[in-house]
Amino acid sequence: MTGLRFTDEKDASRYTLHRGDDLVSVLDYRDDGRTVAMTRAYTIPTFRGHGYAGELVARAVAQLEASGDREVIPVCWYVAEWFDAHPERAGILHAARSA
Repeated sequence: MTGLRFTDEKDASRYTLHRGDDLVSVLDYRDDGRTVAMTRAYTIPTFRGHGYAGELVARAVAQLEASGDREVIPVCWYVAEWFDAHPERAGILHAARSA
C-alpha cells in the first residue's frame, strides 16, 4: 500500500496509519519494556474494508522485529487473527517463546 504514513505515537501508546491527512487506523498497545501487548486495532468506519488494519499490524510487527528487543502479546482478537493468517511472523510472539 502506497501513500500511507505509519507512526508510533509512544506518548499515546498507539501506532497510527494515515492516508494523506486522514487518520485511517489505530493500534493501541501497552509496552512494559519486554513485551508489547497489542490491545485494540481500530479502523475509522468510513475507511473500513481496504485492509488498513492489517497493514498497520504488519508495519507495527515489522518495526518490533527490526528492533529485536520486544515480544508481542496479541490481546486484540484482530491482531491474534492476523498472526494466525501470518504464521511466518509468529517468532515474535511472547507465547511462542515461553511455550
